[in-house]
Amino acid sequence: MMKYCILLFFMFFGIILLAQDKQPVSRKQLDTTRLEKSLKNIPARPQEGAEEITIKNYKIITHDRDTTYLDTTLTIQKEYRYNYLRTDDFELMPFSNVGQPYNRLGANLDRIQLYPRIGATARHFNYEEIEDMKYYNVATPMTDLFFKTTFEQGQLLDALLAVNTSRRFNFSIAFKGFRSLGKYQYSQAESGNFRTTANYITRNGRYQFRAHIAAQDIIGEENGGLSEKELQFESEDPQFSDRSRLDVNFTNARNKVLGKRYYLDHQYALVKPQQDSLGRRSTSLTFGHTFNYETKYYQFQQDAQQDFFGSTILSPIDDKATLKTFTNQVAVNFSNRLLGTLSGYASIYNYDYYFNSILITENQTITNRLQGEEISLGAQYEKAIGNFKLKGNGSYTLAGELTDYFLTANANYKINDKHSIGASLHASSRLPDFNYLLYQSEYENYNWQNDAIFDKEQVSSLQFDLASQVWGDLSIKYSVLNNYNYFASTASSEQIEAGTENAFVRPFQAGNSINVLKVKYAKEFRYRKWALNNTLMYQQVDQSGNILNLPQLVTRNTLYFSDDIFRKAMYIQTGITFKYFTSYNMDAYNPLLAEFYVQNREELGGFPMMDFFINAKVRQTRIYLKAEHFNSSFTGNTFYAAPDYPYRDFVIRFGLVWNFFS
Repeated sequence: MMKYCILLFFMFFGIILLAQDKQPVSRKQLDTTRLEKSLKNIPARPQEGAEEITIKNYKIITHDRDTTYLDTTLTIQKEYRYNYLRTDDFELMPFSNVGQPYNRLGANLDRIQLYPRIGATARHFNYEEIEDMKYYNVATPMTDLFFKTTFEQGQLLDALLAVNTSRRFNFSIAFKGFRSLGKYQYSQAESGNFRTTANYITRNGRYQFRAHIAAQDIIGEENGGLSEKELQFESEDPQFSDRSRLDVNFTNARNKVLGKRYYLDHQYALVKPQQDSLGRRSTSLTFGHTFNYETKYYQFQQDAQQDFFGSTILSPIDDKATLKTFTNQVAVNFSNRLLGTLSGYASIYNYDYYFNSILITENQTITNRLQGEEISLGAQYEKAIGNFKLKGNGSYTLAGELTDYFLTANANYKINDKHSIGASLHASSRLPDFNYLLYQSEYENYNWQNDAIFDKEQVSSLQFDLASQVWGDLSIKYSVLNNYNYFASTASSEQIEAGTENAFVRPFQAGNSINVLKVKYAKEFRYRKWALNNTLMYQQVDQSGNILNLPQLVTRNTLYFSDDIFRKAMYIQTGITFKYFTSYNMDAYNPLLAEFYVQNREELGGFPMMDFFINAKVRQTRIYLKAEHFNSSFTGNTFYAAPDYPYRDFVIRFGLVWNFFS
């Protein structure tokens, strides 16, 4: 990762030498306490030879081309997103150290990607996929710095710089890196995420492109969890208050995910759209091409054999699965003011998933490679009629073995400025991730090939949404799963008692349908400078066996106070967050596969998690101070993120998010 740091260093100094767009501007204050105040100050027609810069001139564009603006306000939602993932983790349960896996509290079953992934999903929470990348369109150079302390001997830093060399060409460069030793033995974690993006449009507006390069590695030491949790952790013996004294299952294993991706999306307008006096666009016809090449590998290493995973073929252990994918897609886009926007596309997807050797046993021969080509056709449609918006995307595979079809559709109607309703549909059919289909390991029981045995997993879901500033936000989702794939252990009670449950973890496919109902409600109540923010989620699973285990109830409630102090030079928010989920059979974690697996021997959960925070905002800087899980010392040592893996103890952490402009 050092080479990316060196590249980042030279890019920063090179940017200083770049000339910015020399359009004369009359600069105003870029931020106020309320973002809305800045947006209202945008002049309808800038004066001749000058343009007033506001926060609206710093645009953030998602992969789906949805555009938002840089938000430097301090809100309770920013508090929820101030974490390692930089997203609201309400439906996730983190392990004790930063960068370790997250157990799931909510069911998110819809497919995001058309094709299977490499697997090792527990190590992919911080891996930025194509859908996670953001592009920027800025008036002047903009910097976003995110900093937060970790657990022992490390820090977390995410730095981004977005620049325009002209009005039509913008690029960004970013690096997110962290290291944390952790409180428990052999639980160190570290990662590096290098990203650079570019987007350009010609002067006549006919040709445009966007591209990005991402190089990421996520590394973690694995200790297999606590080996004497009842005697050392749950007993609350004072001599084990120093968590580094607790015994763990092993101290010689680590796993790693490394990926590199090169992405380009460009298009040419054969018929360029024109705008009338009302700003409405006329008919346009555009041809586009998308290219993506990505290499990724997952590796598990262990210095010597452990009975925890069973007997081995060779030792030391060095398991490595590699996936290389190559995608080419051509598209035709037709847009009309009356008919909407319709896109048709054809894509070719090449994949190569492999190990280094072929395994021959007494019962079967396990190959070392799955490779092939997928050819698919698809279409996208989008139309807005007044306050009604309709959007859909569908794909069907003509040739290939991985995927049958993929469909998403959503409709939204804005009743007025305070109320809107929506509905969405998802349907997909594809094989599970590659590590379900083929896996090889130095451990004997971790070798299988199921690509000719497993059927395609089918997911169907229907969701209704209500967003209201008066009544709150409500979503109701009903999902049906067929041929659901999961990992589970076939260990007997004696083998579990002996601590060898993980030696018998294998992939399975459910024979019956699983139905999931998920209801989520969020509402904030305000009184003067006080507010109570509430999020509540209810889940009900209908299944023939305990395959998909979820808590029935998850709640998060934050009581906080907000005010300007020091003659309005600083804006603060301080309060207490309470989070709770009902006990259930939490999935267990397997460090060899970096996957969670189903277990029905132990119910965990049912404990409160309380955080106290003081956040402040000075100009464009947000400062965060939090006492996490401060109730851990008086509610008992029963807090687990997974069987044998405790949640974190009371800790005080701080950091900041700083935006500045040149």
